[in-house]
Amino acid sequence: MNTRVIALLAVSIVTIIYGVTFTVAKEVMPHYVKPFGFIFLRVFGAAAVFWFLSLFIKNDKIEKGDYKTIALSAFFGIALNMLTFFKGLNYTTPISASVMMVTSPILVLIFSSILIKERPTLTKIIGVIIGLIGAVVLIVYGTEPGADAKNMMLGNFLVFINAASYGMYLVIVKKVVAKYKPVTFIRWLYFFGCIFVFPFGIAEFSEVQWTIIPISGYLRIGFVVIFASCITYLFNLFALSKLKPTTVSVFIYLQPVVASIYALLVGSDQLNTIKILASILIFAGVYLVSKQTAESTSK
Repeated sequence: MNTRVIALLAVSIVTIIYGVTFTVAKEVMPHYVKPFGFIFLRVFGAAAVFWFLSLFIKNDKIEKGDYKTIALSAFFGIALNMLTFFKGLNYTTPISASVMMVTSPILVLIFSSILIKERPTLTKIIGVIIGLIGAVVLIVYGTEPGADAKNMMLGNFLVFINAASYGMYLVIVKKVVAKYKPVTFIRWLYFFGCIFVFPFGIAEFSEVQWTIIPISGYLRIGFVVIFASCITYLFNLFALSKLKPTTVSVFIYLQPVVASIYALLVGSDQLNTIKILASILIFAGVYLVSKQTAESTSK
């Protein structure tokens, strides 16, 4: 099996893990752990794993100038990204959240054109507009009676901020990710992530009543920490080292499919006309944004 096939397999596994995480995390929050407390547990747990793993490998020396970039990447890729995602997921439903996440490639294009002066084509601009219209439709009209959601409009908006934050992270991290071993890079990414998350999550983390959490709750928490926080970051970095970013980003489009199938199977969410319409608009926008890039980068 060649490295390209292995990389594609790795990013496929990442997609499945993220798709399942929407529902798994929703089943824990806020019954046993509140959103920011869950992120505190997730980030500090993942940091402990990666710093422990770094004891068994020869680590790269981080260049002094790169610490600032890694810290900025941690702010957008871990702190703001995770905090808004779990807070938003606490208010909305798994399918709505997963659909909203697909706006990330569109936002990557916007940030790339601003920060690294990539000139977008007319097709891509049209794609951005269509995709954002879909996002607005889902945010404003995605509410459904009887859904397991406290405030879907606020929740969908927070997940949109999460997608924007992740898009910014992808643009920033591109400058340094290839320079270091994955474990070396991620341990510092999570180190700075711990610093940013601590003031927001410590209060809710301290409120957790560990004795009332059932075994199934601990298993779900463990899944989010080990699989959604550790395995996904490692596999994504490996995939990025073997494939072009555009190839990897295409797999984010499958997350709503995985999330929807799993959520429908376990009965935690349902489809409606607004979700379907918004999904079509968002997928059409993402297709137009990625179409020419995919044609120009065959890898």
